[in-house]
Amino acid sequence: MDMFNHRFRSACKGLTLGLVSLLITGTVSARILPGEEARFVVGDSIYHQPTILPESQRRPDKGLLIRNIYIIDGTGSPPYGPVDIRVDNDRITAIKSALAGAGVGVSLGGDSNDEGIRVIDGSGKYVMPGFIDAHVHTDVAHHSDFGEVPTVDYVFKLWLGHGITTVRDVGAFGGLGQYMEYKELSEQNAIIAPRMKIYPAYPMGMIPNPETAANWVKAIRKRGADGVKLLGGRADNLKAVIETANSLGMKTAFHHPQVGVNQANALDSALWGNASIEHWYGIPEAMFEDKRIQRYSLDYNYSNEQDRFGEAGTLWAQTAKPGSERWNALIDKFIELNVTLDPTLSVYEANRDLMAVSRREWFDEFVIPAIEEAFQPNYKIHGSYFFDWTTQDEINWKNNFNLWMAFVNDFKNRGGRVTVGSDAGFIYNLFGFGYVRGLEMLQEAGFHPLEVMQAATLNGAELLGMADEVGTLAVGKKADMVIVEENPLTNFKLLYGTGHTRLNLETHQREKVGGVLYTIKDGVVYDAKALLEEVKATVRKLRAKQA
Repeated sequence: MDMFNHRFRSACKGLTLGLVSLLITGTVSARILPGEEARFVVGDSIYHQPTILPESQRRPDKGLLIRNIYIIDGTGSPPYGPVDIRVDNDRITAIKSALAGAGVGVSLGGDSNDEGIRVIDGSGKYVMPGFIDAHVHTDVAHHSDFGEVPTVDYVFKLWLGHGITTVRDVGAFGGLGQYMEYKELSEQNAIIAPRMKIYPAYPMGMIPNPETAANWVKAIRKRGADGVKLLGGRADNLKAVIETANSLGMKTAFHHPQVGVNQANALDSALWGNASIEHWYGIPEAMFEDKRIQRYSLDYNYSNEQDRFGEAGTLWAQTAKPGSERWNALIDKFIELNVTLDPTLSVYEANRDLMAVSRREWFDEFVIPAIEEAFQPNYKIHGSYFFDWTTQDEINWKNNFNLWMAFVNDFKNRGGRVTVGSDAGFIYNLFGFGYVRGLEMLQEAGFHPLEVMQAATLNGAELLGMADEVGTLAVGKKADMVIVEENPLTNFKLLYGTGHTRLNLETHQREKVGGVLYTIKDGVVYDAKALLEEVKATVRKLRAKQA
């Protein structure tokens, strides 16, 4: 390991993981506008500007009627139906049973004399609330280092093509100003994109004291930020950030890195009022019984990401056991403090099975060459750390997942809120597809599929403070919906943009089924399959140019 780290330091001489270095050490001018700190390392928004739609394409239909569809409403209730759903402008205005004799006497419109009413035949199909991805990065800085990147439409269409109607960008690495523009354009339906919540990254290396930390939060709030992404720092400054954010009606999302976890673990930040724990770091450290510090190798180097992620795979085994007094006490405290777990399970899956994850079915058609290259092992790139990933590393991570998932499931079973976040763009994890994989992994953790659906919809809405508008299907709420051909509770693979392959037992032929049919946001209907075909065309074009 000594020789390996020597080679790592030699290869990286004169280089840093720029964004992490900025946030930790602070190397840029104090004259930077608050919320733009990361952009001075990352550069302007990596993806090109989105396509602006003409005014005529921004408005929902005069009315929308979805007939004879089964409904999964997001509350945790089982499916029911068929029902008819009426939408006017951006709101659900009626949900009525479509069964004969079940009170369907009130017409919802959609008859031949109702000009302008769009009708979707939902026979045999299922509708759910729009999905909420609670952990995204719209721009991933290093993608453009390896080739041409398209417009940000590429990312937006992958999200909408998988039914994601709301995202929380934690970091705003392309700059708060740019992301506020995206947010406003999305709210106007002037671009094809989910609605956005923006949490700029707190630049801890540039903040000398709690007063400055509080003023920074006030400044980004004035510019429109919805919350703050925390990546460690001094305890007194972090406490000031969280308390100030809460006083202004903002929320915080905290990734507790190894280089900062001894200043604040997940319990410390929860006691200060942090809203969501991102990933899982900081939780095992809050349950240590026979140590205060993770048992790092003596030549450990956090900036060598094989060290960072390899040894993280041993961390859950170093803490309190499932069901122990310490384990249960932490869960109870988190629930008392109304903390949300946003585990981002899918972004770590390559750690337990690199060969399988690095050749996903959708890579050839949906991954642009620049991202494909950025996924490959590279000392200079965050998340591309499989320099010499071993069988033992994967065994460690399989055990890590088992313990981590047990904690998440126990937390849910005792009443805690769990959300779905993808953290896509890193570690072979692609926008949209990684979100669906996260649903599957929550089921693996012990969630009933209805609990998974609740995590993807209502729980996300509650975390974002939007539960009165989105997250469930109910009269008066925003018309954010996902329509699929079959019941996704029986198989979440039906939600992948590539569909699901199965054998037709009557024809004895393999067939593709599934994929989202329609994603509806603010009452505007998007053909999800058409959006993904446009993504595939973009990928083909870029692959041809590279060839």
